[in-house]
Amino acid sequence: MESVSIISTLPSLSSRPFSQPSLQFPTSRHSHVRVCCLARGEQWQMRRRDLVGCVGTVAGLEMIATYGKFTKEAEAADLIQRRQRSEFQSNIKGTLDKAIRASPDLVPAILKLALNDAMTYDKATKSGGANGSIRLSPELSRPENSGLASALSLLEEAKKEIDSYSKGGPISYADLIQFAAQTAVKKTFLDAAIRKCGGNEDKGRTLYAAYGSNGQWGLFERQFGRSDSPDPDPEGRIPQWDKASVQDMKNKFSAIGLGPRQLAVMSAFLGPDQLETETLLASDKDVLPWVQKYQRSRETVSQTDYEVDLITTLTKLSTLGQQINYEAYTYPVQKVDFSKLKL
Repeated sequence: MESVSIISTLPSLSSRPFSQPSLQFPTSRHSHVRVCCLARGEQWQMRRRDLVGCVGTVAGLEMIATYGKFTKEAEAADLIQRRQRSEFQSNIKGTLDKAIRASPDLVPAILKLALNDAMTYDKATKSGGANGSIRLSPELSRPENSGLASALSLLEEAKKEIDSYSKGGPISYADLIQFAAQTAVKKTFLDAAIRKCGGNEDKGRTLYAAYGSNGQWGLFERQFGRSDSPDPDPEGRIPQWDKASVQDMKNKFSAIGLGPRQLAVMSAFLGPDQLETETLLASDKDVLPWVQKYQRSRETVSQTDYEVDLITTLTKLSTLGQQINYEAYTYPVQKVDFSKLKL
């Protein structure tokens, strides 16, 4: 056989250092090409298919290393976006909390605004839902939305402030309406805790921090990035809650995949007087057990059953008909030009 030297880029196959290998070509076409390497005087041989396998391994390792680099960069970008969204969301909550505390009488209307925006969802056509279309006058002026204009006006004013400090673009009405409902719900939970502490606000906040449901909002808060519809949703999809029978309400909840349990827990969203609404709902044998369950729960210190079920139901309603954009409200981070720094 004749030997031809080549320069190897293969990694060491053992802990022993290799000298420059030689590639030996056989005279017979049926023989195998072998790579001969000398390591401390010992000759190592590799068949051609082994060499190909090693080259493939090296290439694979290089690809993995490159992929790992890209993965780390993607993870870093994702962490930055999460932080941006979290900070923006925190600011939104502060603005909404301030606005709602200044107009506590609008809490029932804010809850109903969020419910009616979401309940236009139609499973058959996958249209409607929590898309902010209730802001449009043709939809807002419908009988089922009577009395909600003042709540929308409050949120429009809050939106101006929110958009003024947003670095990632204006907040959608779809997000604004649902997060306003969350803020209103948290306020009612906190107010209940304060009442249980005899009206002492500090003790009430401590009680709510210890036993409240803040930890249950995680999934709701990840659903941040709803899109607004440019058109009103079709008419006739929502009953007038104050004039509807319990069966009408059950039918509507059933049409979007919810049942008597969810209807009962959403009683505060159906009218300005929760107890009056629950009295009506309790007239139905399917809804009665759930009404009683949540009334008992609200009498406890933690209200766990009521709060958790309400948060779970609101979370589901708030994403009906939506494809969440998880990059919404993020923005490029300006890189530091170190060449311009004066050291």
